[in-house]
Amino acid sequence: MTQTRDHWTQKAATLSIRNQAFIDGKFVAAASGASFDCVSPIDGRTIASVVSCDAPDVDRAVKAARAAFEDGRWSRLAPRERKRLMLALAETMRKHAEELALLETLDVGKPIRDVHLIDIPMAIEAIAWYAEAADKLYDEVAPTGHDVVAMVTREPMGVVGVVLPWNFPLMLACWKIGPALVAGNTVVIKPAEQSPLTAIRLAELALEAGMPPGVINVVPGFGPTAGKALGLHPDVDALTFTGSGEIGKMFMAYAAQSNMKRVSLECGGKSPNIIFADAPDIDTAARNAAFGIFYNQGEVCAAGSRLVVQESIKDEVLEKVIGWARKMQPGDPLDPKSRAGAIVSLEQTERICGYIAKGSQQGARLALGGKQVLTQTGGFYIEPTIFDGVAGDMTIAREEIFGPVLATLTFRDQDDAVRIANDTIYGLGSAIWTSNINTAHKMAKSIRAGSVWVNCYNGGDITTPFGGYRQSGFGRDKSLHAIDKYTELKTTWIQLS
Repeated sequence: MTQTRDHWTQKAATLSIRNQAFIDGKFVAAASGASFDCVSPIDGRTIASVVSCDAPDVDRAVKAARAAFEDGRWSRLAPRERKRLMLALAETMRKHAEELALLETLDVGKPIRDVHLIDIPMAIEAIAWYAEAADKLYDEVAPTGHDVVAMVTREPMGVVGVVLPWNFPLMLACWKIGPALVAGNTVVIKPAEQSPLTAIRLAELALEAGMPPGVINVVPGFGPTAGKALGLHPDVDALTFTGSGEIGKMFMAYAAQSNMKRVSLECGGKSPNIIFADAPDIDTAARNAAFGIFYNQGEVCAAGSRLVVQESIKDEVLEKVIGWARKMQPGDPLDPKSRAGAIVSLEQTERICGYIAKGSQQGARLALGGKQVLTQTGGFYIEPTIFDGVAGDMTIAREEIFGPVLATLTFRDQDDAVRIANDTIYGLGSAIWTSNINTAHKMAKSIRAGSVWVNCYNGGDITTPFGGYRQSGFGRDKSLHAIDKYTELKTTWIQLS
């Protein structure tokens, strides 16, 4: 268990919040002098006025990152030196873990328990894990004839733009900058306007840990201004983005309109959680189904938002899922006993409520929830919501809601389950619950998704790649495979005399 509610409340009262851009090792205001209110979804109050960057600020940050790359202060460090400095950053983050957790909770409304015990440790782990890889990555010598030496070497790309979502701000930042930095790149981070605080503090902690100025730069601001400027910048060599498919397609267009920068996208999903009648433990499957959609208020790209249950056990499974959902009602995010927190913003709250209304209008049965709660706090909270009798062509079965809304569908047999699972434009995550090893393997081969979890949901760690098929995007975060996004392969062919 993390600290008490009083501990976090008292710490919040004295918290110092950084609210400027961080460029070339310094805090700076936007060239325009503009700023925006950073509103906490916990109670709707403004917790900081954050600088709002635009194209001139992005240009300044890219120039700082370019200078830091070209003069070799980072790109030409020995791998063991990059390792040492990245490990120092991980340790500095560990020393400030409570501060980072509190910033994240105040910023986006996540339960402090989850941020402190899961998100921040996973962010630290990502930096440390990639640091340890620095001096263990070998290049290749091709199998050629005796009169040729052919080497295949990896080189850093240069300046990497990192555009972040608001649901796991610090963790996803570290999933991206970890492999980018270990390869020798420098980065410019554009955090979501809903969640800029931990990215700004991360850059400051990196300088404190000894990383050179200009290696990590942060430009808070809005998508149509700072985000677009980063996507169009002709001196950004690669850009990685996690967020909606609509915005992901814009970054592909920005790359085409500018310098053909390499773009990698993770754009969400509508993941099926498939429970067969022969599941080894229906109770465990139901508990995982509830946590798979209601964890982090459903604001998870790989959330199991489609519960796909074999007809003969649907009623039993649904009753158990409802039982678990009742235990995951939203509460004060600063209370470690709360298992769900606030929705990130009023806009997102209204969007989720619109989907709930549409589900009922289109004929799905509301089995649980469906309402805003804790409105007296001034914050944004929605109770766990479960629909039964959902047809595959209903909006709530097809579009990513990004909230605590579960759509329940049924299937007859294995072929029917595969059809339903793949009946989506997405392909990020999926799960299969069965005691039959043949069913597990056949389903895993048939489902078009980047991750298939068997008898668990959302399993994995930093050693395994994460990303999607189809309109869930392309490119992988986590694992050594993530380094591929941030490096160029060079062939050096030497003809021997």
